[in-house]
Amino acid sequence: MKWLKWIAICVIVGLLAGSASALFLLSLDKVTEFRQHHIWIVNFLPIAGFIIGLGYYYGGKDVEKGNDLLISEFQQSQQKIPFKMGWMIYLSTLLTHLFGGSAGREGTAVQMGGSIADQFSNVFKFDSEEKGYLLLIGMSAGFASVFGTPLAGAIFALEILVVKKSIPGVLAISVATAYIAHYTCLAWTVQHTHYSIVVLPELSFINIILALLAGVFFGLAANLFVFSKNKFHGLFQKIKWAPLRPFIGGIFIAFFIVATRSTQFIGLGIPQIVDAFIHPAGHYDFLIKILLTAFTLGAGFKGGEVTPLFFIGATLGNILIWFIPLPMALLAAMGFVAVFAGATNCIIASIVLGIEIFGLSAGLYIGLASVMAYFTSGMTGIYTSPMQQKWKHQVYHSLKNIIKF
Repeated sequence: MKWLKWIAICVIVGLLAGSASALFLLSLDKVTEFRQHHIWIVNFLPIAGFIIGLGYYYGGKDVEKGNDLLISEFQQSQQKIPFKMGWMIYLSTLLTHLFGGSAGREGTAVQMGGSIADQFSNVFKFDSEEKGYLLLIGMSAGFASVFGTPLAGAIFALEILVVKKSIPGVLAISVATAYIAHYTCLAWTVQHTHYSIVVLPELSFINIILALLAGVFFGLAANLFVFSKNKFHGLFQKIKWAPLRPFIGGIFIAFFIVATRSTQFIGLGIPQIVDAFIHPAGHYDFLIKILLTAFTLGAGFKGGEVTPLFFIGATLGNILIWFIPLPMALLAAMGFVAVFAGATNCIIASIVLGIEIFGLSAGLYIGLASVMAYFTSGMTGIYTSPMQQKWKHQVYHSLKNIIKF
């Protein structure tokens, strides 16, 4: 009877979260297309920021922590996740992208999925552990459907939340919900971006060393992103009245766009990611995207970090061809995944994501770069998960003991 209940919950959450992601992705395409054809709208980014700030200040203080709220509720259940988390992050993310902020989309999908799933805590009498599983399947469904990577989505939620108990059963419901959400999203005619690696070199000792070397650079880039985001967040916290933070931040971002007459670093940046697999990228594209995205999110605009991390990794991998003799597309793919691995500390989900997107044949190169990025990115990630940081510290300690031995 208990499993029948969870099967029903997985199906319903998968359908609802997948549909929510589809609505979000289709809406995001529309606002992005509008901005591209009416670029003058970026002048109103400060006003959009002010509206977002006012909305969260007067009506959303209890959900403003976003993903970190989901993580803290999983670790120590204290309250029900308000349903408004989903629609507030949906609307504020669309405003951020419509008016030219540099942000991602996974945070929005994960929060929508988590808020949808947690509403079942009103229907069933769940203990704190079962309530945590609701958040788990909601997060996995959101991530899986927004990127089209169901296995990575399921494992992503497990790694972020650091689930230790009943792993086989928890993994089963996470994977099931992720796949249902993924195919539900596809059923709404959502198209995910496809990437390809035309040339894949044979595996050799030299190429393994080159992949590990590239991973060092990707880990450092991930560390710089996390550091920059935290620094900008701390800087904007000095502005006492919260609605002014995205307003002032929006002024600087709009000025940057107008002064540089460049729009390639705003929004998701998917065209630039695709181009990084084919043509040489700008020398400083990855660095500009790091700073602009960290500034956007630090100021209080909404969205996510993962797609910008893909941008950063792909464009950085693109220019590593200067001194790492591997194919450009392979380096871009390695960076695409490895910077994500370093910034999120989700090493297993990252490798699985790389295989789902780029294929099994590229998995070893992607895995080597991701592992090295994981170990060179530092202890802090984009998600505030004490358990995850504790686990990484234990990995470091174990590795140190092995090296000493």
